[in-house]
Amino acid sequence: MGLGNHTMVTHFILRGIPNTEGLENILFFTFLAFYLCTLLGNLIILSAILADPRLHTPMYFFLCNLAVVDLGFSSISTPKYLANLWGQSRVISLGGCMAQVFFWHFLGNTESLLYTVMAFDRYVAICHPLRYLLIMNRRVCALLAAGTWITSSFHATILTSLTFTLPYCGSNVVDYFFCDLFPVAKLACADAYVLETVTFTNTGMVPTTCFLLILASYVRIVYCILKMNAGEGRRKAASTCASHLTVVMLFFGPCTLVYTQPQLSKVLVTPVQIFSNVVAPMLNPLIYTLRNKEVKVALRKLGEGLTTRR
Repeated sequence: MGLGNHTMVTHFILRGIPNTEGLENILFFTFLAFYLCTLLGNLIILSAILADPRLHTPMYFFLCNLAVVDLGFSSISTPKYLANLWGQSRVISLGGCMAQVFFWHFLGNTESLLYTVMAFDRYVAICHPLRYLLIMNRRVCALLAAGTWITSSFHATILTSLTFTLPYCGSNVVDYFFCDLFPVAKLACADAYVLETVTFTNTGMVPTTCFLLILASYVRIVYCILKMNAGEGRRKAASTCASHLTVVMLFFGPCTLVYTQPQLSKVLVTPVQIFSNVVAPMLNPLIYTLRNKEVKVALRKLGEGLTTRR
């Protein structure tokens, strides 16, 4: 059938999370609680680091970038999903759908690259402590951070452009709770083979490369820690890496499980997306706070400062 016989799509309908009919109220308050905790936790971390000059170091500079990513990542799909649950309307405009696709891949790729940069920062701090401030100077840190954001923006722009240059002229029901590449591309009236190939190559190669670079950094870090004579030095070095390793595993672990277990992917993809979009951005500030004495001191000072002003 020719494309001229179809009505062009101007909006999409988000079907939501599968098999959750009748649970709208529970889902609304659950997602709202996670979202508010994410906003509060990351804003507190940002405020504490910016307010304490002692935390104006490369490690905390990248942590600020991560907090900004988590604030954005949690805001891609959650507010719209909450609005859909509250208003019982599942409609999203074409522009809104494009924005969700772009920002999900933009921020997801930025987070992956940030974890890689943070692993390099820990490698330099532990394996080359005397040259740390020389290597990780302000200019280098700014270039590394800017590079992650700029590279990710190009990556997301290419994927989003490929997705929405396809003709959409049939069904507009997205079988998901937010707009992502594959659920949207399934609705296209044309063959999406090129898009799927490019998407698989990009979304597969970037995380894999980042993970291998992180792994290589930590192999070197472990080697350097084992060479240390002082037990206290070993504990301190291991402690500075523990938080980063935890968030790296939370980020790459679920995705690896989905992509390496195709038979489970249909079952796991929705829980993994919910974990990545809603739960992980809330956990990251907690992980960095609970194991970091410097951040705890900064948070205490921030709290005392707010109390004094009152």
